[in-house]
Amino acid sequence: MVKVNENLCIGCGACVSICPAGFEMGSNGKSHVKDGNADCVEAAKKACPVSAIQ
Repeated sequence: MVKVNENLCIGCGACVSICPAGFEMGSNGKSHVKDGNADCVEAAKKACPVSAIQ
C-alpha cells in the first residue's frame, strides 16, 4: 500500500508533476495518494526530496 507521510511531506508537488494519476495536492498543501497502483508511483517515490512516499 502506498501512502504519503504528511509529517514529512513539504508540499513541493514533485510527485504530482511526475505522477498526476497517482497523487494530488490536498487542501492542506500536502500530497495525497489518488491511485497507489498507477504505473508512475515508483518514479514519484524516488523523486520525493524528503522520502515522504512509503
